[in-house]
Amino acid sequence: MQAWVNGQPADCLALADRGLAYGDGLFETIKVRNGRAALLERHLARLHEGCQRLLIPCDMQVLRGELLAYMQQLGDGVCKLILTRGAGQRGYSMPEPCVPQRILQASGLPQWPSSHAQQGIQLFACQLRLSQQPLLAGLKHLNRLEQVLARAEWSDPAYAEGVLLDRQKRVIDGVFSNIFIVHKQQLLTPALHRSGVAGVMRAELLARAEAAGIETVVCDIAVQQLLQADEVLTCNSLYGIWPVRRYATQHWSIGPLTRKLQDLIKDLVDG
Repeated sequence: MQAWVNGQPADCLALADRGLAYGDGLFETIKVRNGRAALLERHLARLHEGCQRLLIPCDMQVLRGELLAYMQQLGDGVCKLILTRGAGQRGYSMPEPCVPQRILQASGLPQWPSSHAQQGIQLFACQLRLSQQPLLAGLKHLNRLEQVLARAEWSDPAYAEGVLLDRQKRVIDGVFSNIFIVHKQQLLTPALHRSGVAGVMRAELLARAEAAGIETVVCDIAVQQLLQADEVLTCNSLYGIWPVRRYATQHWSIGPLTRKLQDLIKDLVDG
């Protein structure tokens, strides 16, 4: 399916676009089934927050309309929504006027092994340490160099994902997922006010867990706490939940709370 730029089929973008020059923009990776996205409102809410924090003007109603039409044509797959600040003069100053570019691209759904969800995964211990920038923390902005370099650290297919820490050895997230641990029947996930990406599945999982009577805690998690956890899992809007069976020297069985959480979001994985 051809990409759209500002609601029209297109296959090119201006060379002066600031998304290309500076990573000046945001993106969302949206799972689409039968022309619909179950977590659409969470994607749009995160994008809207990003626009406010990065001072990118965006007509969310126009964007929503284009996105709904594009997903309807796509049917099943992944829709990548990219919003850049648009073209501008040389230099870091924001262009006046600012004319953001709305880009929609389609791809197939990833074909991960079913064993990841059923039997669990092994996590790689990334050496890269995430930098801290509260103004960007939580956002899915276009500069993903830390994730690119972290993912380059391993090629062994035995590792399905990698763990990213900051310089204080706090657990932040995975290269392309968020991390949860279970400790004494509490569901904990790292605070993301310094760095990291606040995933839409993370937000949905927290909401559904709380509704199901599971105590949830968002807090700093030291790597030692991760190693001492009762259960560990990763989540992502495309694959749902993967139980973690091994990280560094620690091994886990797949625990009952992880299975319960998988059941809680089954409609998002299968639907």
